[in-house]
Amino acid sequence: MSERVLLIEDDPELAALVREYLAGRGFRVEVRSGAQAGLARLREGGVDLLLLDVMLPDGDGFDVCREVRSGSDVPIVMLTARGDEMDRIVGLELGADDYLPKPFNPRELLARMRAVLRRRGAGAGAEGRLRFGRLEIDPEARTVTLDGDARELTGHQFDLLLALARNAGRVLSREALMQQVRGQGVEAFDRSIDVHVSRIRAAIEDDPKHPQRILTIRGVGYVFSRRQDD
Repeated sequence: MSERVLLIEDDPELAALVREYLAGRGFRVEVRSGAQAGLARLREGGVDLLLLDVMLPDGDGFDVCREVRSGSDVPIVMLTARGDEMDRIVGLELGADDYLPKPFNPRELLARMRAVLRRRGAGAGAEGRLRFGRLEIDPEARTVTLDGDARELTGHQFDLLLALARNAGRVLSREALMQQVRGQGVEAFDRSIDVHVSRIRAAIEDDPKHPQRILTIRGVGYVFSRRQDD
């Protein structure tokens, strides 16, 4: 069954190009030209991935992302003509899974979409739950709980946490982490890793400003720390 993609984009030429390209590669694409129409379609359900433009005629893509994340974990790839790195960081902090600046090559968009969907759909087979004291990670259900309470993470953040937990006690560089969750090398100091780790800490640490579980090893990367109560 082909994946269902919702594209919220007000540029009709770009929307038509993306829809045609993705349709030729097995995706079912619906287009909405504004924030409110896009949110209305999302509320109907049945969307496997959201392609979200930042600049929309009736709203801000960041606000759309925030609202979507308040009640849905649908994968989000943000698109923008603005090249400011801060826009990218803001989008990731709000829960986007990836971010692609315009103009972009449709093949790169396709690769990023497939990577996001692959991460989201990658089950852990027979792998059991990982327990670390009060923290529990279920690779098959892709859930995280602390003291039995569910913690919300995007698909990309869950994969980062899982990669760290599977390598508990081992220091992983940013590049090693990205290779594990994306399957390809990226810049070793890609700041998106830091943004996602910050969001994970906010979800699982008692005091995110003084983390005890995910530690930063300056100049190297991160380590998932085992504790005496594990």
